[in-house]
Amino acid sequence: MAEVRLREVVRGRVWKFGDDISTDLLAPGAYAVAPLEERKRHVLETVRPEFPRQVRPGDVVVAGRNFGCGSSRETAPEGLRALGVACVVAESFARIFFRNAVALGLPVLPCPGVSELFEDGDEAEVVVAEARVRNPLTGTELRGQPLPPVMVEILEAGGILERLRAWNARRGQTNAGRG
Repeated sequence: MAEVRLREVVRGRVWKFGDDISTDLLAPGAYAVAPLEERKRHVLETVRPEFPRQVRPGDVVVAGRNFGCGSSRETAPEGLRALGVACVVAESFARIFFRNAVALGLPVLPCPGVSELFEDGDEAEVVVAEARVRNPLTGTELRGQPLPPVMVEILEAGGILERLRAWNARRGQTNAGRG
């Protein structure tokens, strides 16, 4: 899995997708109960058969509107994260996918206009915490919609479970002297 880097520039190859990429395409139902190692081999294979084999840690998914629409499969963002995708930048996200991605530690950034900024295979520079996306080839930069501070904290922790574990550990240390 790629390290979650929100406050520094992430540089990665762009994998460009269109509008309405559903959770069924991200996490095909035929593999819903398969182990993660098997599920990740089928992420987006129906729209880009080479994607699960060729995507590399640090790559960036750029997409159109309504990315992650469909059912509430947590396995959809989980598969992208397991493949090492550094972040997903899209025109817009389906709300449940967006929340699941943050909860699982996959950086996501809504950024209207991003589809026009890149061609497939370009390099992207993204600073998620600043909602900044840049195409170094053209020098064009966009500002996306900044994430709320609590979402940045969850992503920096690696997901909601890691954030809760850290909070619980701190709480245990604070309460250790009592009693």
